[in-house]
Amino acid sequence: MKSQDVRKQFLDFFQSKGHLIVPSAPIVLKDDPTLMFNNSGMAQFKEYFLGNATPKSNRIADTQKCLRVSGKHNDLEDVGFDTYHHTMFEMLGNWSFGDYFKKEALPFAWEFLTEVLKLDKDRLYVSVFEGNEEENVPFDQEAFDIWKQFVPEDHIILGNKKDNFWEMGDQGPCGPCSEIHIDLRTNEERAAVSGASLVNADHPQVVEIWNNVFMEFNRKADGSLEKLPAQHVDTGMGFERLCMAIQNVTSNYDTDVFTPLIAKVEEITGLKYTSNEIKNISEEQDKTNIAIRVIVDHVRAVAFAIADGQLPSNTGAGYVIRRILRRAIRYGFTFLDTKEPFIYKLVAVLADQMGEFFPEIKSQQNLVTNVIREEEASFLRTLDQGLQLLENVISETKGKEVAGAKAFELYDTFGFPKDLTALILRERGLALDEAGFDVAMQEQKARSRAASEVSTEDWSVLVPGNVETFVGYDKTEADVKITRIRKVDSKKDGVLYQIVVDKSPFYPEGGGQVGDKGTLVSANETIQIIDTKKENNLILLLAKQLPENVNASFVAKVNTDLRAASAKNHSATHLMHLALRTVLGTHVEQKGSLVTPNNLRFDFSHFAKVTDEELKQVEDFVNARIQEQLPLIERRDIPFAQAVAEGAMALFGEKYGDSVRAIKFGDSMELCGGIHVNNTAEIWSFKIVSEGAVAAGIRRIEAITSDAVKKFYATQEELLSEIKISLKNPQDALKAVVALQDDNAKLKKQLESLLKDKAKNMKGDLAKEIQEINGIQFLAKQVDLNPEGAKDLAYELGTLGNNMFLVLATAEEGKPMLSCYISKELVADKNLNAGLVVRELGKFIQGGGGGQPFFATAGGKKAEGIPEALVKAKDFLK
Repeated sequence: MKSQDVRKQFLDFFQSKGHLIVPSAPIVLKDDPTLMFNNSGMAQFKEYFLGNATPKSNRIADTQKCLRVSGKHNDLEDVGFDTYHHTMFEMLGNWSFGDYFKKEALPFAWEFLTEVLKLDKDRLYVSVFEGNEEENVPFDQEAFDIWKQFVPEDHIILGNKKDNFWEMGDQGPCGPCSEIHIDLRTNEERAAVSGASLVNADHPQVVEIWNNVFMEFNRKADGSLEKLPAQHVDTGMGFERLCMAIQNVTSNYDTDVFTPLIAKVEEITGLKYTSNEIKNISEEQDKTNIAIRVIVDHVRAVAFAIADGQLPSNTGAGYVIRRILRRAIRYGFTFLDTKEPFIYKLVAVLADQMGEFFPEIKSQQNLVTNVIREEEASFLRTLDQGLQLLENVISETKGKEVAGAKAFELYDTFGFPKDLTALILRERGLALDEAGFDVAMQEQKARSRAASEVSTEDWSVLVPGNVETFVGYDKTEADVKITRIRKVDSKKDGVLYQIVVDKSPFYPEGGGQVGDKGTLVSANETIQIIDTKKENNLILLLAKQLPENVNASFVAKVNTDLRAASAKNHSATHLMHLALRTVLGTHVEQKGSLVTPNNLRFDFSHFAKVTDEELKQVEDFVNARIQEQLPLIERRDIPFAQAVAEGAMALFGEKYGDSVRAIKFGDSMELCGGIHVNNTAEIWSFKIVSEGAVAAGIRRIEAITSDAVKKFYATQEELLSEIKISLKNPQDALKAVVALQDDNAKLKKQLESLLKDKAKNMKGDLAKEIQEINGIQFLAKQVDLNPEGAKDLAYELGTLGNNMFLVLATAEEGKPMLSCYISKELVADKNLNAGLVVRELGKFIQGGGGGQPFFATAGGKKAEGIPEALVKAKDFLK
């Protein structure tokens, strides 16, 4: 049975049991600060378990894309070394929200595995929770009794809290679970050792395939458990492991989930992957196998994350995605000898393989391919540079151990991976001071710990069971009651209070638009609301203080000036999106946005710089729509399929319900939950202020509207007036500026010529000061030239002979600059590197720099440090 058939069989089975089949949520989570990625099937249903929302059906089934590379569930370092852990995997799941419980869920599982898929019953083992006195949770007698109807008691294992009590994170819904394991060993192996003894023992052929979680509790911030309002079922079955069991192989990577990707890697590299069935392979082949497993696993995680809207970056979730991709690149570089980008070529295979069930990988295929290719090219350059620098570190090492701080510098400054450093050192008979590396890492983490880290406490619920409604589309004021409050400790803002009200006119941050600000006013006091956010379907009003009487009646008032300014920018964003697709082409898709009262920012897919002429066309297009005075046509609760059929744009990485809100201005129609103007005339004017690249294939436009445009033009007029005054009020200011530029260019050429002559004249005098040290011609001196002149002088002196090592310092207008020239034969024979030299010497002038091994420069802020830097230059010759 092919993997696509396995997936279909599962969904068809649970549909026949009255379950609604829903699509996978995006892999990148929104509105849940407790999780960075969707790491389980239940994450998208968390609000149903908590009672904050009502599901479309009490029975649901799906297959969910999951990513386990951060937080409590982190499998990254296991991937590649075994045959059953993955970064991204599919989780087949069936759910009951207060409907059926154990006596239905466990027979469903047994029927599907043994009657539909016809797995060998004798190879299946089940586990139940043994209980925990500390948590006051008893032994799961009910599950035990149900399983006894299907399996012999010696196939039922009692599991502890670690194995049989499931929690998604440190807080949230949780409960005891019952796992199903399968023994895929040979009959001879099974006869020799019981499968029961190998359950949960990390045996590669005795693996868990299905977990039935019985959601009964909510884990509070203080670690205690409280009963949920209703009992729920949350099951998760590893799709890849299930395919392994059905396809009669002993490795997930031998299933057709991975074999097409492996075949493509073999084609590209000319190397062969050996199946897990083959024993006694060579050490070299084992390294090849591990590298290929890492690559085909990681490309799935990275590709789907990018398709769902998470681009690689240097912070947060984007950093995790970049780290996964770089791990794959590094394994290819080290073990498959791939020195050019190639992982991006696997995206086409992935799209063909999974595009039917996950259409986002097809629709975003070009973007994903281009982003991965650019990331590969960039990191391969880093690896190449890092190898050169590591050679210098090795040459300077005394003894058999390289200082951890040195290795960390390579990691921190150039992104050169620690484990690759350790690997290369082992090959050279050296060791890495890993403790020193870890100390340096902890010091760096302490310096850069996120300022916005929040410690979340439990809710104080004032109105039990109440879920607030949003009335902000129609009102900016509302009579409200507070339903719950929570205190949070934000390292950025100090102590904050999250307040939930029954009818909120405040728009919570979302869809790119910032949250509303305003006030909560009672008869006796006014509380400032500094921001509005959304979490698990709750609209949170953020304040620095609580009302004295939280049970009083309040009027919630939105700051209408800020709201109106945001609405103008948000509506202009929609018009600009249409303009970009009209001017640049329909390949343009929104990849991120920010809408504030002051400006708007819009990220979109496009693989070239937007020209000035194209930007003008976009600007003119938007302003034309403003002049047309297009009315807002807002349609709430329109069926999603109908809205898309009528031409509404659905944005990447967003999770839409069955009913959506569509916003239409003329030909612009998008699905959007944000605040908008009633007529485009309210925007007044639209002005683009910048355009540039933010990632491979992603461009960013920043723009302004309304009063900000008026202020922009007023500032430009004032600037022009000051320029005219500086130019002595010429009749034609532009002509005067052009003439000034022409004069400046002529003078610059004359100056360059004079400086070159000066450098040549200095050459003879400085040649006499060159010293020979250990066979090297050495000079370190401050010269009265600009940095360009110092470069010319260094190259002139370099013609005097071989083995030159020169450090020249300048301090033009008090700005210190060090230039280092090293003859190429010294670079090759003595491992001298100008880039390393200026980086070390740059510390004395409070600066830094770099360049090529034979010539590099470093700028700084402390000219007084030049003499010491020149003295220290001689140390490199020791």
